[in-house]
Amino acid sequence: MILGFANQAFTQTPADQKANQAVRKLYRSLHHAMNDSLVLFGHQDDLAYGIGWKYQKGESDVRRTVGSYPAVFGWDLGHLELGEATNLDSVPFDRMRDFIKTAHKMGSINTISWHLRNPENAGTSWDTSQAIRHVLPGGAKHEAYLAWIDKVADFMNSLKTGFMGKKIPVIFRPYHEHTGSWFWWGKKLCTPEEYIALWRMTVDRLKAQGVNNLLYAYSPAEFNSASHYLERYPGDAYVDVIGFDTYHRNPDDSLATQWFTNRLASSLATMTQIAKEHQKVMVLSETGCEQVPVQNWWTSVLWNSIKNYQPAYVLVWRNGRPDHFYAPYPGHLSQNDFKAFQQHPRVFFQDEWKARKRRK
Repeated sequence: MILGFANQAFTQTPADQKANQAVRKLYRSLHHAMNDSLVLFGHQDDLAYGIGWKYQKGESDVRRTVGSYPAVFGWDLGHLELGEATNLDSVPFDRMRDFIKTAHKMGSINTISWHLRNPENAGTSWDTSQAIRHVLPGGAKHEAYLAWIDKVADFMNSLKTGFMGKKIPVIFRPYHEHTGSWFWWGKKLCTPEEYIALWRMTVDRLKAQGVNNLLYAYSPAEFNSASHYLERYPGDAYVDVIGFDTYHRNPDDSLATQWFTNRLASSLATMTQIAKEHQKVMVLSETGCEQVPVQNWWTSVLWNSIKNYQPAYVLVWRNGRPDHFYAPYPGHLSQNDFKAFQQHPRVFFQDEWKARKRRK
């Protein structure tokens, strides 16, 4: 039995009242996918690099393994705020812009996170010096931080395609995993009111800079209840997509695996109710098992944990190094199981998603 959205009437209207038509179309498509119990598969930095290759046109570990690209591509803007040419994972922003255009042209969806520096001391995102109070209005870093947001606005506004230069729709996922305290915007580093103020200030500034091609995704890490999940929720007028991030760690430990599967299922059950009440798209915004050392992980762990729920998409993290990857590649021990996962009638990669949109 699927715990889902049967007969649920969604408004399917983005939070940004000035959102362009491409964003509105994307939002409707995501709602339809969720309502029809489809799960799109996503992968971070999929077109940029993989195991044994980097910046080869058309290359993709996912495509090499199952013959199709992901339906969702993840990217990250960390270091854009500094005016650097490459992001924190060494992906040049010019190349990233081209990858986003390529993904859009092939019919896939783009989602962007932002591991930005700590604005108080220019430390990494993982520098937990308190910063939010200093970037809010009246703070010593407020104007400098607005300039950081403006760099994001310039990048989003530059994502154009076609002869008419229409802006590409993107799911923007800032300030993620805030129920943890490993980032400077985490729960121990600010009050709920400060976090909400930071979120709203960011969205308002982007819109003031003419950005109208974004859906905004709110994605904490693990949470214990609906009230915990919503403790720092910026409000329905500032959010389109609700997600959460969770990873399968210590897969050799059966208790750790049980904890992961139980947590994933219970969290999706809670989010289903929240999605209904707030009329938002629900996703699993980050997940995975590093190196995927379990041969049947895709069907026995991931799919069995989510099959009774309806996240519109599931995104696994990047294939950065031979010791740090989350999607299989040719010859990997989970390759055949990944193919079985891909062939499930409810799981959609790029080919199936593109064909479905044509039929609609």
